[in-house]
Amino acid sequence: MNAPDFMSLEKLRLADRPLIVCDVDEVVLEYLTPFTAFLRSRDHDLLPRSFRLHGNIVERGTGSVALDAVVDALQEEFFAAQEHWQTPAALAVETLMALGRDADIVFLTAMPPRHAEARRRLLQRIGLTFPMVATEAAKGPVVHALHGGRPLPVAFIDDIHYNHRSVGESVPDALLVRLMANQVFLAMAPDPGERVCCATCWNEADRLIRAHFQGVRRS
Repeated sequence: MNAPDFMSLEKLRLADRPLIVCDVDEVVLEYLTPFTAFLRSRDHDLLPRSFRLHGNIVERGTGSVALDAVVDALQEEFFAAQEHWQTPAALAVETLMALGRDADIVFLTAMPPRHAEARRRLLQRIGLTFPMVATEAAKGPVVHALHGGRPLPVAFIDDIHYNHRSVGESVPDALLVRLMANQVFLAMAPDPGERVCCATCWNEADRLIRAHFQGVRRS
């Protein structure tokens, strides 16, 4: 991981209680739905043909698949304008606020750190002031660095299978919870693996996390 990401970790101070590490896009904030609206405002569209962006973003007038460089540029523009487009996923804010009374919560968002301040402002505007780490590095080593092998329960929430694989390898005792707001693309998502608990909504994620915390305390 590059230095700016580790420097942000050094500032975090966890309490002597469970830890929840939570992704942001498609978990806390809607991403695919507002991104599709953004694309249409830029004469492009996102077609739900497979679980990926590249190859599924097309020009609206011609139907031609957008070049990878164009997709990257559109994503960059969207991240810069995210505060005007993204909204909370259903039940995300109230569930996290309740969980935050019993556990430390850290947002781990896979985005260029140069857009972190805009994301921080957006999360604070909806009442979520928990610490945030923005990195494009693998998430497993980040969670390991955060948790540090403490004898306390840890849960990881994300929508992407390879992030669960990374965290599962780096923090074997972590509870892995898949949660994704967009149901259309969720139906095309790869199987995250047998270790991952698939939640259909934030209420179910809440139950899984609290059961895990109770189970670790009893063992």
